[in-house]
Amino acid sequence: MSSDESSDPKVEIAHVLTMDVVAYSTLLITEQSRVMSGLTRIVQNTARFRQAETEDKLLRLPTGDGMALVFWDDPQAPIECAMEIHATLKSHSGIRVRMGIHSGPVNRVVDVSGRSNVTGAGIDMAERVMDCGDAGHVLLSKRVADDLAPFPRWNPYLHELGECEVKHGRKIALVNFYTDEIGNPKPPKKCLASQKRYRKWPQVLGLALAMLLLIVVLVVFHTQKIHKPTSRSLLAKSIAVLPFENLSDDPNNAYFADGIQEEILTRLSRISDLKVISRTSTQRYKSTPANLSEIAKQLDVANILEGSVQRAGDQVRVNVQLINAQNDSHLWADKFDRKLTDVFAVESEIATKIANTLQARLTAVEQQNIATQPTRDNDAHQLYLRGRYFWGKQSAENIEKAIDCFNQAIAKDPQYAAAYAGLSDCYRVRFFWTENPSTDERRADLQKGRVNAEKALKIDDSLGEAHESLASILFLTEFNIARAKLEFERALEFNPNDATAHGWFAYTVLPAIGEIDRTIAEGRRAVELDPFSTFANANLGYLLILARRYPDAIAQERKTLELDPSYYLAHQDLAQALEASGRLDEAIREYEMPHDRSHEPYALAFRAHVYGIKGDRAKATQLLNEMKGLAQQRDVWSFGFALAYLGIGDKNEAMNWLERGYDEKQYEMIGLLRTHPMLDPLRGDPRFERFVNRTLPATAK
Repeated sequence: MSSDESSDPKVEIAHVLTMDVVAYSTLLITEQSRVMSGLTRIVQNTARFRQAETEDKLLRLPTGDGMALVFWDDPQAPIECAMEIHATLKSHSGIRVRMGIHSGPVNRVVDVSGRSNVTGAGIDMAERVMDCGDAGHVLLSKRVADDLAPFPRWNPYLHELGECEVKHGRKIALVNFYTDEIGNPKPPKKCLASQKRYRKWPQVLGLALAMLLLIVVLVVFHTQKIHKPTSRSLLAKSIAVLPFENLSDDPNNAYFADGIQEEILTRLSRISDLKVISRTSTQRYKSTPANLSEIAKQLDVANILEGSVQRAGDQVRVNVQLINAQNDSHLWADKFDRKLTDVFAVESEIATKIANTLQARLTAVEQQNIATQPTRDNDAHQLYLRGRYFWGKQSAENIEKAIDCFNQAIAKDPQYAAAYAGLSDCYRVRFFWTENPSTDERRADLQKGRVNAEKALKIDDSLGEAHESLASILFLTEFNIARAKLEFERALEFNPNDATAHGWFAYTVLPAIGEIDRTIAEGRRAVELDPFSTFANANLGYLLILARRYPDAIAQERKTLELDPSYYLAHQDLAQALEASGRLDEAIREYEMPHDRSHEPYALAFRAHVYGIKGDRAKATQLLNEMKGLAQQRDVWSFGFALAYLGIGDKNEAMNWLERGYDEKQYEMIGLLRTHPMLDPLRGDPRFERFVNRTLPATAK
């Protein structure tokens, strides 16, 4: 494109998806017509195509053996549309398509037929990207991949290919997009051929290059011995915000110091270019740490933020220092003496300074999010901080205190979105801390949680924690998998460092739709962000069981028990992994470890199953009868009864209990139908397969 053309006011940045039918010219004319009409119908029926067309943000261009879709405004539109097309093409084996995506300048024109059209480098580059692919490939230009990389929804599926030579000797950088079910994981033949040509170096030149590299390494090593590395040399943009010290005379102000720490951490967590450790894992360093390098190693971060807070009346002093823990150098430090009403500005300034110091790239939305002032009512803010302080203590008594604080904050500021999100968090977990809650009590709490999450999002749709809470509740109450998936992805888009969102996404939605690789990836990410969380660690072990990676699951659960030897879930999951590995006696010992009596139905169910598998029908039946007796006193766990009956080989009764559990919306079972190994005896059974297809329709994905 010429400089004159680029200055034309009609030139815009568009997001282009191109596709063509592989080996189209070899088809008979009648076959060409059938294939093109079929592909056109598939494309036009995708939700993303219809949405963009309805909003007048799409232009479709025929290209003979394919088409180009030009989307305006939304850089994610082409990849979303490509995924929908690929998912449908799986049932149309006769249509073999390759795709290319690029974002670049295009020029709106009126063509010779008087119709709207576009030309320009954006279209040309998208076609060149597509031309590098083979059947099934969804190739992206590096520019598009860089735009998508910050989003957890896309990042795991971006695989760099390096450069590929196209027309006129030009080379372009490509990224291959593929998942377990969509795309083509094999490198394109054209890329392999291009790379092979450039690998034919003479042997002498190769040796000379190796010697040159050795000299460079020695020089760099020598230089680093003389000069201390600066923040520019850090390999990871990672940080842990340690608990702030409370220097106030009044010890009751401890909540305020904790609140400042959490809000700075929350603002940093919204930056996708940073890795930010969860508060759950940093709280163990409550006292002033003696060895920052050891803490950084334990948390797997390069940087540590320390701070102190002193409050006197309406005056606040905040001291912070950012430290490179790898060499114990101070990157930045500052002191803020402000009025209490200015505390939001202080938190925003600190978060921005840290991001700049660590050279983190901020999007416009992230800049806005870390600068936001959630409320202008100082009293409401103090009550909110108290609520989060009690919420963090995670007990029945403290959950009630948190609910009271959040309600008071809302009474003072009915537009305080974060306070509604706090209430939602409390209500969605309160039944976990209630002894033997009834189904009605649990449903009532979850409904309150949903109402408050929706209120929060109506005020501020960018509140990641509210999206995460709503996602969990939609899954737990309605089995609304499709919408829960969307809400989890929105949560991670706005708060990519939310370990809870990563963990619950992995625990609920992803196993339900059978995306096992992504399940493990999200579970691992939760542990990376919250390495000392017993739930995150045990949950990863459980997910490895669903992936049938039993040795890895056993190792992970033993690691969890090193963090907390009494953690009931870790013992239960370890026992499942041992049982699945055929180590039945070891599994029984783990199942029979002392445990919280509130988990009695779970313990009885798993023990009944393993004794049945072992062939001790009498013991299995005894435990099953104990479960029936317990069911007279409290709500039953239908999935547990199904497991117990499977242990003794009664598939019909197991199915009766699975169907009952679904009818009663018992969330524990829905994510396990496609994946749990204990259900393997039912797989292939027509009744079970019909049940799975009814409860987990393909549209849930």
